[in-house]
Amino acid sequence: MPAWPEEGRGRMSTDTPSLEQGAIITAPLQPMSVIACAGSGKTFTAVRRLAHIRRCLGDHRGRVALLSFSNIAVETFRREYQALAVGSLKIPSHQRVEIDTLDGFITTNILRPHAHRTMGCTTTPFLLSGSESFLLGKDYRFWVESPRTGNYPVPQAHIHRVVIGPSGAGTDFFYQNSGMLTRINNGPKAAAALGKLGAYTHELARYWADLTLREQPEILRVLARRYPHILIDEAQDIGILHQLIIERLSQAGSQISLIGDPNQGIYEFMGATGSFLSSYHSKPGVAPAALTRNYRSVPAVLDLANAISARTDEPDRHAPLTLHGAYFVPYTTTSTQNVLAAFQATLMSAGLDPGRSAVLCRARKWANELAGSEGAPGVGTTKMLAQAAMVRDIHSDYSTAFRLVATAIIGLTDNAPKGIVARLTQPARYPEERALRRAVWAFTRDSVAGLPSASLPAVSDWQPTLLQRVRVLMTNLSTAHGLNHTSSKLGSRLSKKSLSSSPLMSPPDLGADQPLRIRISTVHQVKGESLDAVLYMATKAHVSALLDGGSTEDGRIGYVAVTRARDLLWLGVPATALKILRADLEAKGFKDATAKIAAPPAGHGIGTP
Repeated sequence: MPAWPEEGRGRMSTDTPSLEQGAIITAPLQPMSVIACAGSGKTFTAVRRLAHIRRCLGDHRGRVALLSFSNIAVETFRREYQALAVGSLKIPSHQRVEIDTLDGFITTNILRPHAHRTMGCTTTPFLLSGSESFLLGKDYRFWVESPRTGNYPVPQAHIHRVVIGPSGAGTDFFYQNSGMLTRINNGPKAAAALGKLGAYTHELARYWADLTLREQPEILRVLARRYPHILIDEAQDIGILHQLIIERLSQAGSQISLIGDPNQGIYEFMGATGSFLSSYHSKPGVAPAALTRNYRSVPAVLDLANAISARTDEPDRHAPLTLHGAYFVPYTTTSTQNVLAAFQATLMSAGLDPGRSAVLCRARKWANELAGSEGAPGVGTTKMLAQAAMVRDIHSDYSTAFRLVATAIIGLTDNAPKGIVARLTQPARYPEERALRRAVWAFTRDSVAGLPSASLPAVSDWQPTLLQRVRVLMTNLSTAHGLNHTSSKLGSRLSKKSLSSSPLMSPPDLGADQPLRIRISTVHQVKGESLDAVLYMATKAHVSALLDGGSTEDGRIGYVAVTRARDLLWLGVPATALKILRADLEAKGFKDATAKIAAPPAGHGIGTP
């Protein structure tokens, strides 16, 4: 639930729902389709609807599930429901209620206990990290069709980019790379080979879960009895495989309620366009509802969002006295860092928190470039650890650094348990890996005794120090955790190849007067968040798509970026395109940031486009 303690920042009562929210919370027990605008208090509404259903069921032994698409959302739901349970409602927090991600629900209830019979494996299925050496085997390679360059295998580390999407009247396997989908010509065969090992990705988990329900209908009947009511948050993210599973549960008797915003459907490659949510109300027995009051954004930002989406949502907040609103700012290829610095200076002068703000990009590659983590030097495992050091030291992104270090270190072992990287990076789901996780985490965060500082010259200092410390770590992991390695191979696995004599961090990163304290990320990674200020760096095509509305995925991605902002929104526009786009930008409600910004500190201007 969005709530802000500061005066004039907007607030919603933690006890009193609005009329719209109350109607949804206390509606009769039937499937619902709730179209909710951004910042409308979905968490507040969903957890109370969950509690209402559970109370109405009384002594019924069935469970009520509230499912979403991210661990952050799930943690928020659990925290809010726990507070509700011990607060005004006085209900047992554990009383036959389940809050999880949709994928977690599928894995726990279908994949792990039952899918092995359909997959043909003799072990409990495990999640792939992409570093497993057996993925190089010919039976486990997915082959991409490419008439122009010839067929080629999906790179081992890109196994998670194998997706299943719409194809004609059915589905097919595709390789998602650089924003493009290319058909895979042996998808079912390679998936079956991996299945016999028990290996799966998140996408293959959905694939096997759907096949399991189709081939083992008794499991479907049991699940429908166990979960008579299921609420799904962020339902615009339901892809084609999710939809098949949900429809099977619905047909078997589960009452499915969806809540979300079709304008935020940004996973088109998986068939998640928001269309399933948009049309769900037309199914027999489904009651439509809406949340149309925005508790997050100042009126100027909401007016822009309404103009983009053709909605008429109402603001709950009033305009603050400090700088706020929606602005465009020109940039050139050489001035992007100046734009980022000016954005930080501006939001800080407005009293906004850099730690609750973000610079957003459409593509991961661009975000990495702005963050200084794209093009890390080295090859193989050395490159992965160099990238970890850079994201840790340049932008304090310890989460990404830990994931990179875990993948690299486990890749150096000879006998790592299947799925161990996935278990290390999901602490809430796998608490039994706490000791190993602590060891890897200690190495990741400690630049003195663990992963060396990115400020060291790469060839002369950083790599020799890295090799020495990794040897110590690997010895400890072998002694304490039974993870053996071949010591004689570490030197070649952590070589100096493609490293330079310079530090991993460039001089501007080492000596900036005001180091950048704002997270740099993709729009997809912040979906569902509320941010004080947002800078959306866009190409000409992205800006045009945003102005055209939500009919395309790029337009919806822009809409998601806009609606994250509470107080301040900047849109980065290529200087070469500004003359063409200016009139349309101003017509939507954007103002020129260069006309509003006070002179920033020396060395931090936005530059001359």
